[in-house]
Amino acid sequence: MLKHFFTNSIGILCSRVLGFIRDLMTANALGASIWSDIFFVAFKLPNLFRRLFGEGAFSQAFMPNLIKISQKGLFAAEILIKLSLTMLILSLIVMLFAPLVTKILAYGFSADTIALAVPLVRINFWYLLAIFIITLLSSMLQYKNHFATTAFSTALLNISMIIALLLAMNLDQKTAALYLSWGVVIGGLLQVLSHIIALKKVNLLRLLTLGIAKFAKGKRAKAKGFWQNFGHGIMGSSANQLSDFISTFIASFLATGAISYLYYANRIFQLPLALFAIALSTAIFPKITKAIKSNNNQIALNLFKKSFSLLFFLLLFSTIGGYILSKEIIWLLFQRGEFNTQNTIESAKVLQMYMLGLLPFGLYKLFSLWLYAKMQQKIAAKIAIYSLFINTALCIILFKPLGASGLALAGSISGVFLLVYVIFVFGIRQFLGIILEKINLITIILSAVFAYLLIELKDFVYANL
Repeated sequence: MLKHFFTNSIGILCSRVLGFIRDLMTANALGASIWSDIFFVAFKLPNLFRRLFGEGAFSQAFMPNLIKISQKGLFAAEILIKLSLTMLILSLIVMLFAPLVTKILAYGFSADTIALAVPLVRINFWYLLAIFIITLLSSMLQYKNHFATTAFSTALLNISMIIALLLAMNLDQKTAALYLSWGVVIGGLLQVLSHIIALKKVNLLRLLTLGIAKFAKGKRAKAKGFWQNFGHGIMGSSANQLSDFISTFIASFLATGAISYLYYANRIFQLPLALFAIALSTAIFPKITKAIKSNNNQIALNLFKKSFSLLFFLLLFSTIGGYILSKEIIWLLFQRGEFNTQNTIESAKVLQMYMLGLLPFGLYKLFSLWLYAKMQQKIAAKIAIYSLFINTALCIILFKPLGASGLALAGSISGVFLLVYVIFVFGIRQFLGIILEKINLITIILSAVFAYLLIELKDFVYANL
C-alpha cells in the first residue's frame, strides 16, 4: 500500500509543483482580470469532467466489473468505444452551441464578455475526449498495480501549458489566454500517448486491441450493472466538483476577480487533497475491492484502518497550516506582476474557508471507497445529491454578505455533511472504533500543539519585522 501511495504522491507532487509554476505564470500574465476569469470559466467544464472521471466515478464502477468479468479486453474495448463516441458527440454539440454553453457556465457575464469567452470554451472542451480515454487506460493500469504513469502524466498537461505561456510572454492578455487554451488540448494528447505506451509495457495494449477487434465483429461483454453503477458513481463522486462548478456560476455575478480568487485558492486547497486523499484512495481501492470480492472483509477493514490513521494525520496538519498561513501562502505563490496585494488578501480569505473543508472532503473520499468496493454506488449518489442541495442553498445565502469567501465556506459545510452521512452509513460504532484508536488520539493532541506553536511563531515573526 505505502509503495503505491508514495508513487501516487510523488507523481501528484511533481504535477502540482509544475501546476503551481503554471499558475504563477498565469497570474503574472493575466492577474485577476476579465481574461483570467474568461479562461478559468472556459477551462472549468473540461476540468470538472476530469475530476469526475479521473478522481472516482469511472474507476469506482469500472474496477469492480473488470475484476470479476472474464472477457476483460472486450469489456474495456466496449466501454472505450461507446463512451468515446458519446464524448465526441458532446464535444461537437458544444462547438455548435458554445455561446449558450458559455452563458450557462457564467450566467452573470455580459454579452460582450461571453462573446470573448466563446472561442476559448470551444478550444478547451476538446480536452474532454482526452480525459475519458486517459481515465479508462489508467483504470486498466491500476488493475495491474501500475500507478506511476497516471500519477506523473498530469505533469505533461502542465508542461504543455507552461510552454504555451512562455510562447505568449510579452503578448497581450487575450493572446496569452488563447495560447493557454491550445496548451490544454496538446497536453491532453500527450497524456493519452503516455498511457498507450504504458499499456504496451504491461502487456495490456494487445488485450485492448483484441477486444476492439471482437467488438467490431459484433461481440459484446456481459458487463452486468456497470452502466447503472457508473451513473450512480458520477453522482456519488461529484459533490465537490459540482459544488465548485456552482460556485463559479454564482461568482460570475460578483465583482471582477471573484472567479479568479476562487480558482487560485482552490488550487492550493486541491494540493493536499490530491497529494494525500486521492493518492491514498487510488492506491488502496484495487486492494480493498479485491479483498471484499474474495470475502476477506477483515483484511479490507484492517487496510482501511491503517489508511484512515495516515490520512487523518496528514489532512489535519495540512488544514491547520493552510488556515493559519493562508495569506503568507498566497503572497509567496502569486503576488507578482498583475497579481497585487488586494488580490492576495481576497484570495487568502477564500483559502481559509476552503481549508475548513479539507479534512471532511479528504476523509469522505476514503469512506466512500468502502461503499464503492461493496457496489453501493446508489447510496453514495444519494448522499451526494443531498450535499449538492445544501451547497447550492448555502451559496445563494452566503455569496452576497461574504462574497467569494461565502461560496468557499458553503462548499466546506457541504463537505462536513458528506462525511457525517457516509460515517452514518459506514457504521457509527465501527467509526468510533477507528477514531478512538491510540494513534488517532495522539494525532489530535499533536495537532493542537502544532496550531499553538504556529500561531506563536507567526506572531513573533510579524512583531519583529
